[in-house]
Amino acid sequence: MSQPYLHQHSIVLQAPVQCWSAHDGHIRAGGAQGIYVGDERVVSSVALSVDGLDLEHLNTYEPGGATASYDYVVRTPHLGVDPQLLLHRRRSVTGRGLSEAITISSAATVTQTLILRCLLTPDATPMVDIKAGIGSEPSADASAPSRFEPVQPDDSSVHWSWRDDQTVAALQATSAELDITEQGYLLHWELTVPPRGEAAVSWSLAADDGNAIFIGATSSGVEVPRIDGAPETINRLLSKAISDLNALRMAERHDPSVAFFAAGSPWFLTLFGRDSLIAARLLSPYDSSIAVTTLRVLAARQGTTVDLTRAEQPGKILHEVRRTALNLHESRQHSNGPSHLVVIPPEYYGTIDATLLWILLLDDLHTAGMSSEELHSFQPALDAALGWLEKHADSDGDGFVEYFDDSGSGLQNQGWKDSGDSIRWANGDLAEGPIALVEVQGYAHGAAVAAARLLAASGHPDRAAAWTRWAAGMADRFRASFWVSDALGRYPALALDAAKRPVDGVSSNMGHLLGTGILNEEESRLVVERLLHPSMASGYGVRTLSSTNDGYWPLSYHVGSVWAHDNAIIIDGMLRDGYTSEAAQLASQLLRAAEGLNYRLPELFGGQPAQDVFPPVPYPTSCRPQAWAAASAITVARALTSWH
Repeated sequence: MSQPYLHQHSIVLQAPVQCWSAHDGHIRAGGAQGIYVGDERVVSSVALSVDGLDLEHLNTYEPGGATASYDYVVRTPHLGVDPQLLLHRRRSVTGRGLSEAITISSAATVTQTLILRCLLTPDATPMVDIKAGIGSEPSADASAPSRFEPVQPDDSSVHWSWRDDQTVAALQATSAELDITEQGYLLHWELTVPPRGEAAVSWSLAADDGNAIFIGATSSGVEVPRIDGAPETINRLLSKAISDLNALRMAERHDPSVAFFAAGSPWFLTLFGRDSLIAARLLSPYDSSIAVTTLRVLAARQGTTVDLTRAEQPGKILHEVRRTALNLHESRQHSNGPSHLVVIPPEYYGTIDATLLWILLLDDLHTAGMSSEELHSFQPALDAALGWLEKHADSDGDGFVEYFDDSGSGLQNQGWKDSGDSIRWANGDLAEGPIALVEVQGYAHGAAVAAARLLAASGHPDRAAAWTRWAAGMADRFRASFWVSDALGRYPALALDAAKRPVDGVSSNMGHLLGTGILNEEESRLVVERLLHPSMASGYGVRTLSSTNDGYWPLSYHVGSVWAHDNAIIIDGMLRDGYTSEAAQLASQLLRAAEGLNYRLPELFGGQPAQDVFPPVPYPTSCRPQAWAAASAITVARALTSWH
């Protein structure tokens, strides 16, 4: 069983509906292709044909978000060598379904009569199975559609349930004839295409999961910006990024106007505390509206008790929410450890940084002008988050924020690099937990400084002073425990391990310290210089792990690849600390990567040097769009222009 590859696929998305096809627009059985609602695939293939003639793909246009179009030649040798019949297919999704408009244009001087057929195969495969490679191959059961008990009210429409009575799909095609076959639902039209004219038809699929936790947000999306005088490459990147972010907007079913960004398509189309916060924070210098609602959505689900299975603690911001439990395999967090089953409960709090990021985002919004009344409305959640930092974040009392999976079945690593093999010594060995990540100490310091500002603004000077002292103590402890050296000089270690030893892997994590205030001026300079060294900067961005590490591999998930949001956080920190030219240098590398990736920055891509490859080598299972990767476009534009 293998996770399906995505890098050569086309995507249209308006959460919670998404459609994955081959790059040529055809939706073929197998892999991750299909039409999805939430966390289930409802149609596994859509086969389009014209009179049995070949459809030769010409072009795919993906502006981002909810639409894409595909152009084909309909092979007609009897009409001559030049393409005489063209088929244009425009695919659109809304939060309630998908539609296709199909136009056949003719350059022939005589009328063409054609039969257009479209065969849809219904499905009910959970996303978790598709991601695991289960059920991703074409079904051997030719009668599979009969499981869906279709109801056919008239000649051109049909509806069915794909999981239970709360899930309803309805296929409709005006002017088409519809047959229910063993292979699926067959639409066919007899088209008359006039000389040098065209004929057009359409079909639509409406689908709804009445038990879904999250639905598409109903509030207004973000306006697509255009920066006058900026290079066209930046405007193209921003246009696609904002279109994708708008397509990822979701909300609680009971309050669809309070939006957040789902983490990414296809695997993570749901609420993720860390991802949603980082995406909102990167976007907030341009538009802060979804940052406010993201804070509210997460505060409403803040932890209230100690639950080891869910990794819940009072005041803690959650990691992710799903309809059902998620089963996956990862390596144990020790060298050469066996794979073990990880079971993520439907509501899971196994993240060490989301609570700190929540505080930092609230402070950003307050600094940008949040009213005292609105700040007051967040006071209970802020108090609870600070209570978690004070009472639960430091499990052994050493003054650092660390994590360990006490349940034995949760995530072994609970920072943003949450794969089991991500925390490595310079020799490539894996570190033993509990783990105190370098960037988390920076987040904690920044959150304490932020708390002091927020509490002072709310009329709590004594508490503000206490958190100022806490931050100063964290900076002192960090300086004494995390700094190490190698042949290139001093740098902050990746983490402290179970024995409180500094894990000396050189990683991008250190870049997240910038802008948190935990570094002095000299230390910031050392971090910036190390990040821009060729062993770290690939030419398309900073790698997750140095190429000098014995565990480095450019196509590993967290051990040598390049992540857009990771770089955006580093660029933002550089800007906060005054390293504007260095920020522009790194932003230029990300923009160069985007130019080779059709101006859509994916979740991650390969860490191969830019002088060796163009475009960047795809990571084949990478999400796209991914919310924090799309939001990185805002940071790139900030670093390369005077736009704020």
